Amino acid sequence: MILLLAEIEPFAAAATAVVGAFVGMSVWWVVAALTTEDLEQDAEWRYDVSRINALRRLDPLYRLFQPLIRVFAKLNRAAFSNSLPEVYREIQAAGLPRFWLPEEYLGRCELLALLMAPAYFFACINFMGIAGSVTAMMLTLITAWLLRRRLSKQAKQRLVVIKRRLPFFLDLLTLLMEAGASFLDSLKQAVREFEGHPVSIEFGRVLTDMNMGKARTEAFDNVRKRLNDEEMGAIIGSIIQSEELGTPLSHIFRTQADLLRVKRSQRAETLAGEASVNMLLPGVLVMAAAVLIILGPFALNYLMFGVDF
Repeated sequence: MILLLAEIEPFAAAATAVVGAFVGMSVWWVVAALTTEDLEQDAEWRYDVSRINALRRLDPLYRLFQPLIRVFAKLNRAAFSNSLPEVYREIQAAGLPRFWLPEEYLGRCELLALLMAPAYFFACINFMGIAGSVTAMMLTLITAWLLRRRLSKQAKQRLVVIKRRLPFFLDLLTLLMEAGASFLDSLKQAVREFEGHPVSIEFGRVLTDMNMGKARTEAFDNVRKRLNDEEMGAIIGSIIQSEELGTPLSHIFRTQADLLRVKRSQRAETLAGEASVNMLLPGVLVMAAAVLIILGPFALNYLMFGVDF
């Protein structure tokens, strides 16, 4: 027994040293990643380094695992080249920081799924044995897919919020322009009044584009491309058409605000009609449960009476 313990002690000491070294390297990596200053810039990649530094300040996960996310980004650039433009549009529509590249954002989602993979493997192998490793791999892939779908859901939810507040934004623009203010002054004032709301952010980008020298039609067309919605596309299209034909914008804004209110009422009526259909199955289940609770004791008494008899 003493000889066996003597043989085991070197292996235990070696295992302890390896674990200690791993923990020490992990702590050093985290501290170094959090305390490292911004990357140095050069003449060739000045914008990209500025973008990376901004992301490092905004996202702690990107700061910690930047090299790994960049590796995933290269793989995503080759594997999902066709869907990257749509991912980038959804990043903008969801209101995420403009510093994200689509392949890097997908890499971040994949990294989060990999970080959760050890827990999946531990739980699945404990309950299912070696066969649980396949389930754990499937759960890891599903997690990455759900994180990707979460981006689409965020973009759609933000679009709904914009469409709810847009009629009031257009009403304010109409009042300001009818009071004698120019379009740019009216847009600046409306953006200040709705500060912090997604509708203010989107039209603030329109204002920024125009201040940078872009034409008014191009600035509004960028909003239509970012949001990619039929109703918003119709509104922006009418604004662009009025700009080309010379129609007063205040009339267009008033008409579009009234049209948005009508469509919102129609959507509410549609949802109310769908609610009655969606409640049909739960209502039937509740009714069946109530019938069983009421008639169940009588049925049991009858069955028991029949057996005794």
